[in-house]
Amino acid sequence: MRREDSPRNARRRLRAAGLGGLIILAMACAERPAEQVVPPPAPPPSPRVIYAGVRSSRYGLKPFPGPSGWEKAIGAMTGYFPGSTPCGIWIVGAMSRTPRATRLEFPSDGRSYPHIEFEPADKHEPYLTYFDKAGIKVFLQVEPANADMATLIDLVLDRYKRHPCVIGFGVDVEWNKTADFPKTGQAVDDATSRAWEERVKSHHPSYRLFLKHWNEKWMPPAYRGDIVFVDDSQIFPDMEAMIKEFTERWAPAFYPNLVVFQVGYRSDKPWWSKLPDPPKTIGEAIRQRVRQDIGVVWVDFSLRDVLPVSEDGIGKRP
Repeated sequence: MRREDSPRNARRRLRAAGLGGLIILAMACAERPAEQVVPPPAPPPSPRVIYAGVRSSRYGLKPFPGPSGWEKAIGAMTGYFPGSTPCGIWIVGAMSRTPRATRLEFPSDGRSYPHIEFEPADKHEPYLTYFDKAGIKVFLQVEPANADMATLIDLVLDRYKRHPCVIGFGVDVEWNKTADFPKTGQAVDDATSRAWEERVKSHHPSYRLFLKHWNEKWMPPAYRGDIVFVDDSQIFPDMEAMIKEFTERWAPAFYPNLVVFQVGYRSDKPWWSKLPDPPKTIGEAIRQRVRQDIGVVWVDFSLRDVLPVSEDGIGKRP
């Protein structure tokens, strides 16, 4: 260090400068930018139960409840998950007795289509009209068999898209060309899922396609789009086995897309019947162990065991 730069000489110069030096020193300090305090990153939002409701099919619940019965059951589900939207997976086309055909539960538009049968009367119009007023949302689902999917989408949505309750169209992949791919259905590839989704959204851009199966390998390997992925797996030894499969296999495979879990099968009743409020207990256990928003749907097979569904609101409970 040079002598004139020594600390002692620096102090001498500062004393000699007097007040003026202090002012200059203060100004120099003031010109220094203040250190910016970087706030810690906000924690990611907790996953929510976006949709809560039930599945409806003509073969799953007899006698089939009227519209207000379904409203009561769906309302009970949303009551378990405050802030959720009341929702139904509403099957409008089920497998026919012939394994290559699906039967749409409304009349034909006057034309015939390969592998598609029709009912003489519309079974769903009164329900959808009721749901419009009740604020319930529904995905209209088909079990396609060998029917052309674009045709099914158009027939279903052309008939029902005027209903505000309709928010999308669903395909149970287990029944996709099931005569040729028994027990599992034909898997859906990326190009097929994209084409199906584009067809659904051509009817309304807000509509969403859902694809349902119990094995994520039957879903498109890469294409995600705006698709909702529904898991209907069953035959678990206990709740932990179910939650582990749902949260460690299905949900991560489709993150960040919305995933929906269809629960309440009779095969699992030996353990879920012992839970306090089974829909809530199962749904909350799933929500707490996933990263994305979810839906929870109770199947109609055991609906009367856990939820009120009769017209007077009195349901049989276990």
